[in-house]
Order: sequence, then structure tokens, then C-alpha cells
Amino acid sequence: MSLATDERAAICAEFERSGPDRPTLCEGWNARDLLTHLLVRERQPWNAAGILVPALSGVTERAMDSYAGEAWPNMIDDLRKGPPGWSPFKLGKVDEIANGGEFFVHHEDLRRGEPGWEPRPSDPGRDGQLWQLLSSMSKMLFRRSPVGIVLARPEGAQQVVATGFGVVTVVGEPSELVLHAFGRDAARVEIQGVAADVEAYRAAPSGM
Repeated sequence: MSLATDERAAICAEFERSGPDRPTLCEGWNARDLLTHLLVRERQPWNAAGILVPALSGVTERAMDSYAGEAWPNMIDDLRKGPPGWSPFKLGKVDEIANGGEFFVHHEDLRRGEPGWEPRPSDPGRDGQLWQLLSSMSKMLFRRSPVGIVLARPEGAQQVVATGFGVVTVVGEPSELVLHAFGRDAARVEIQGVAADVEAYRAAPSGM
């Protein structure tokens, strides 16, 4: 089981169900905007720098605008087919590292963009990979926290992300912890700790 492969298939199926106009958790983006973002990132990586570098946002916006006339089913098919042969994303290890979390989080951005959403049923294979993803990325994702952080699964497994003056424990299923770590409010987690530490933690941004 590959998280990147499975979530690519799952988000493509969700795009087909949603249509292009469904709201998402990505502020200002509907489903079409989200799909366009994924296609530019994978198929025009030289134009995707604006995703992380604000000064280059115009380059990325122009690349996204190039999809304005593209038929919705064709866009979904392009994502489902995967990256072109020349793309670094075509390499299995690169695909898994770069796309596993990306596709999972954006799949949930699409699923949870409207009221009434529910988490997907637990899946031991997916949950195990998401828990591993947290172990490799959580220090970066929570780097701005002023207090120590422990991530905990309901059954008791824990990861110490950071130590410091004060500490909070964030409890949730791996899927919810990943979404919380990437800065999504639509995640079912419980934040435990003394009030001052919890307040300081909540005030600090998380995510990329």
C-alpha cells in the first residue's frame, strides 16, 4: 500500500463526485482551483515556486490561469494518470515523500469544505503511514510552537515533537493529527495541558 498512490486515486474519485464548484478548506479556492494547483505543482514544477515563495506568486498564478479553458474531466484524468515521465515526481520514492501527505491533506480539504463532513473510517495501513509521516515532518510543521508538544493516539502511542517551557498533548487519530499539523481547523483533536500552555499553543501558527 502506498499512501501517495491510494490518495491520488481517492482524490480523483472525490473530484468526480464534487464537480468543480465545491468549496474547499483552502481559503478562496473551490475544487477546480485545488485541482489546478495539484496539476501545476506536478506538471509544471518550474512554475510552482509561488506556492511557497510569495514574490513568485504571479508566476504560479499565470500557470494556474493556463488551465482556465480545460475541461473538468480532462483535468481529473491528467491527475489520475500521474506525472509525465520526465518529472521527478515519477520516481517512486519522490512520489511517496512529496505526494503522500499532499494528496491526503488536499483530499480532506475537498471532503471537509462544506458542513456535515465526517472523518473517513479508520484504516490501519493508511493510519500507520500517516503516523510515520508525522514522525518525519512534525518538527517542521510545529516549529513555531512556544511550548513543548506531544502527539498521542487514543490507544496510547505517543511522539514527542518538541520540549520547552510548558507542554501540550494533542490527542487524535493519525489522520486528524496530520490535518491539525498542517494547520487545518477542521480536524477532530483534543489539546490537553494547563490553560496558559494551551492558549500559547493555539496562538502559534502551524503548517508549512
